[in-house]
Amino acid sequence: MKILALSDIVDERVYSENLIRNYGDVDLVVGCGDLPYYYLEYVVTMLNRPVLYVYGNHDGKPQVLADGRVVYEAEGCSLIDSRTTRESNVLFMGLGGSIRYQPQALQQYTEGQMRARVRRMLPRLYLNRVRYGRYIDVVVAHSPPFGIHDGDDPAHIGFKTFLSLMDRFKPRLLLHGHIHEWRRDQVTRTSVGGTKVIGVFPVTVIEFDAPVGTGSELG
Repeated sequence: MKILALSDIVDERVYSENLIRNYGDVDLVVGCGDLPYYYLEYVVTMLNRPVLYVYGNHDGKPQVLADGRVVYEAEGCSLIDSRTTRESNVLFMGLGGSIRYQPQALQQYTEGQMRARVRRMLPRLYLNRVRYGRYIDVVVAHSPPFGIHDGDDPAHIGFKTFLSLMDRFKPRLLLHGHIHEWRRDQVTRTSVGGTKVIGVFPVTVIEFDAPVGTGSELG
């Protein structure tokens, strides 16, 4: 499986007439947050591939499209925040948002709140284990795990809960956005146990060996 992962800003390699030439061979698209709905809708329309996405810390409010319509989700795409989905036999889990750094802000969570979100998803993870022999394959997040690709300012500290999630449920990938890094020497791929953590900004293509099988299921 070839995954096109996007995050945080609109990139001209994607949002242009060159999209199909640049990325027409991908099997699936993942949005790691803080992306306008029109951008995701353009991708799903042009590529005709599944688009899964989570909210970033600046998301969650209704957006106004060019034709004046007000939308609350990207049309034609699958919002998987606090949900799991199965695409082409790959199990995805969505955990958007960032650490809380502003009172009452949308899509910002304390460590305890993020831990509670994961706990609410445990029945589905255990059901995956029974049905498919594994809990989850790919975690799609906006924020990175604590101490891995994160920053030291209040808005960009990662979640310790993600460390526990990786240790307990052994996803093969954790994709995140949120960290805007332009330096060529910046580390964006880190292996932790059996999980490869990949920072996505703004466009990353990932080759992933999907388990044998087919099907699509959302829960």
